This record gives sequence, structure tokens and C-alpha cells, in this order.
Amino acid sequence: MAPAMSETALKFGVRIMGVPLRDLTTVAAAFEAGGFESIWVQEHLVFPADMPPTYPYSDDGQPPVTPETPVYDAWAVLAHLASATSRIRLGTNVYILPLRHPLQTARTVVTVDRLSQGRVVLGVGVGWLEEEFDYVGAPFKDRGRRADATIAVLRRLWSEDVVEVDNEHFSFGPVRFRPRPVRPAGIPIEVGGSAPAALRRAGRLGDGWIEIGCTDLADFRAKLSVVDEARREADRQEAAFEVSLQGRGGWGRDDYLRAQEAGATRIIVGPPVGADGRMSAASVQDWAGRFSQDVIQRVG
Repeated sequence: MAPAMSETALKFGVRIMGVPLRDLTTVAAAFEAGGFESIWVQEHLVFPADMPPTYPYSDDGQPPVTPETPVYDAWAVLAHLASATSRIRLGTNVYILPLRHPLQTARTVVTVDRLSQGRVVLGVGVGWLEEEFDYVGAPFKDRGRRADATIAVLRRLWSEDVVEVDNEHFSFGPVRFRPRPVRPAGIPIEVGGSAPAALRRAGRLGDGWIEIGCTDLADFRAKLSVVDEARREADRQEAAFEVSLQGRGGWGRDDYLRAQEAGATRIIVGPPVGADGRMSAASVQDWAGRFSQDVIQRVG
């Protein structure tokens, strides 16, 4: 089953990890001008002083970050980017949903949605770093079930007049939650991950799937088939649904077209790091212009 798409053209999102804070608004404006559909911010709360080898998407368990990697609040960054742009969507790739109470998440996300005039995409995951959960006293083992419950609560808070919740994870209310999201359909919640539970969650509950960790397009197709089956079982196959694939280094026009044929509706790419290990506003702007000309205008 081909995934339902909000548009027929292939979209291109862009990661901004590594861009200096002082350059964020400059490069965000360049991405918008270049025709990128969305900007994506990574998210973690805190790293342990000694990083454990438990990252699920590398052969040796080592993550692509270190304890010294600067970590900023994703929603503060996206609010900052909203002030420098007017059309490009603003998303998290991904926000660790079960680390927070749904009331906290609902308030933070809807604030940025209103500031950006409805451009927020809530990309969510359940997390892999157990220490983050330990530090805030959140249970790690049931994080998947709490993520499911949180998604349901968020949608209720953003749409219902009065909300009362009493289940195994959360108990509060009745409350009136205002303001509502800008778009009548609400804020899209796209689910990241490649474990079987994450794939089924994306199909059952998500407005999209954010791929991570696939080895090649054959692996991507196989995992997308699990998502599609969950969508069928939940009778959600007619709903709008985005499929985001992480772009690979060295890809050209034909690679992006093959990814679209495999079911991707969005490719998320990132500007290259310079030879000195840094990114500058000038180098990222130059890359954005070339990528727009060579790929977006020919494929998107």
C-alpha cells in the first residue's frame, strides 16, 4: 500500500545539528528561501558523564554524540527559528515523549505552534538512554505504553472542551486547555524509530513515520510494510501520512527518486561539516543554495 501523501511532490527537510546558535536564524532563512519544506531539531535532556554503549542504531552501540555535545531546548530553538521564517515547517527529530508529563508537552508544543502560526510538527520517540529517565525519576521499562497514552492525551487536550484523564499512567482534571493549535486538524504527531513496536506505533497512532537506522532501501521498504500493516489494522490508511527518510551522503537525483518510489514523502538531509569540523553560516548558506538548485528544483 502506498502511503497517503499530503502533497505529490517529494519534500526535503533539513537537520540543523552543528550549526552555531548565532547563525541559526540566518541559515533558517536560507533554507526557507531554498525551498526546504521543514527544519528538524534533535532533542535530549541530558547526557551522563560516561556515555553507555546502548545506542540502537550503530554497530558498536556508540551514539553520534558525546557527553560534551552541547544540548539546547528544542522548543526554545524552534520558537527562535519561527521568528526568522514564515513558511517552513518546524519539527523535532525526535522529542523523547515519555520523559515528560503530557500537560507539559501539550503546553510547550502548542505555544510554539501559535508563535509559528501553525507550522509545528511534533516528531516523537520513546528514547534509548536509560540514564535520562533515571535522572528525572521516570520509569524506563514502560516508556512505550506511556508514549501511546501521551499521544492520546495530547490529541484530547488540543481538541476537546473539557478533558479528564484517569489511567495507569496519568490522572488529572477535569481541565480546560487553551489555546488550541492553529490548524483545525491539530498538530501532526510523527513517530520515529525502527524497532517493531515503534513501527506499529507509527501506523496505529502517528500522522507519519520518521525512519532511522535503515541499512538500505530494501530495509526501508520492509519496515514501511510493518507501518502500513498497522495502519490497515487501525483503519487509518486513508488519513494523510508522511514518511520521512534520512538522506544518505553522496545521494544524487536518481537516489532521491528511488526513495520516493519506495514510499518516502520527505527526505531529511543535513549540511556537511567542514574540514575543520565546524559549520559556518556562509558554508551552510552555500550548501543550501546548491542543494536547492541541484536537487529540490529537479526532484521536489
